[in-house]
Amino acid sequence: MTFFSSIADTREKLATTGYLVDEALATVVFLGDALGKPVMLEGPAGTGKTELAKAVAEATGATLVRLQCYEGLDEARALYEWNYRKQLLRIQAAQVDEESEDWNELHDDIFSEEFLLSRPLLTAIRQEGPTVLLVDETDKADVEVEGLLLEVLSEFQVTVPELGTITATHTPFVVLTSNATRELSEALKRRCLYAHVDYPDATRERAIVMSRVPETTEALATELVRSVRAMRTMELRKAPSIAETIDWARAMQVLGVTELTEGVIEQTLGVVLKHQSDRHRVSEQLGLGGGR
Repeated sequence: MTFFSSIADTREKLATTGYLVDEALATVVFLGDALGKPVMLEGPAGTGKTELAKAVAEATGATLVRLQCYEGLDEARALYEWNYRKQLLRIQAAQVDEESEDWNELHDDIFSEEFLLSRPLLTAIRQEGPTVLLVDETDKADVEVEGLLLEVLSEFQVTVPELGTITATHTPFVVLTSNATRELSEALKRRCLYAHVDYPDATRERAIVMSRVPETTEALATELVRSVRAMRTMELRKAPSIAETIDWARAMQVLGVTELTEGVIEQTLGVVLKHQSDRHRVSEQLGLGGGR
């Protein structure tokens, strides 16, 4: 089962969720779906990589399963683990020891489905219906996790020694994201289709804002996007993301603002900038009161 029938269909379905893609990215998503290959999205933070996976799930009615990567993530947290506390309680309730004739039966019991804690990778494989698996910020995980991903994504199956091999009945659509804080292995990249996701051009970002916040006038959307794009050229700790441009447009609606004056920018900088040093730099370079 595939989600999209063509590149045009991919763009149209994603657009219904407010996620607007260019031809190149739509092509990668369509081919990933058609070929059953994971899609690797690499680029700066805040460019909508995670949102793409969410948009695919929303547009197609698929279940979204997310594995959030971080330093120290291990197999137990990514794949599965046993509910050791519940197993111990069952052993204590049975009141048997390893020399008892009932021990083998109890052993089989405590290593059964009832005691299995399914984590994101196994959960995605076991889903009965269409599934989108998001492996978010892959570059934050240790190299060992990449090895685990290689194994799982190659065959879309997992072997649990006590239960046997569990194979996906529906191959999930897989999206891996990376902010490029470190280089991912060539072996992992070879198994994926690749797309570099950068900030959209001004025209598309304005269209995104107006799609997500329809009440925004074209003139105000243009002013918001122009200001955000100017901020992204400055040396900030955290450049404003597309999501923060959208939040800024929503803030304008709540405040009843129709024109982005210097006073409004200064008043609402906290919507798009999350570090005081960034607010000071932007205020200074834009000649706002907060920079003096």
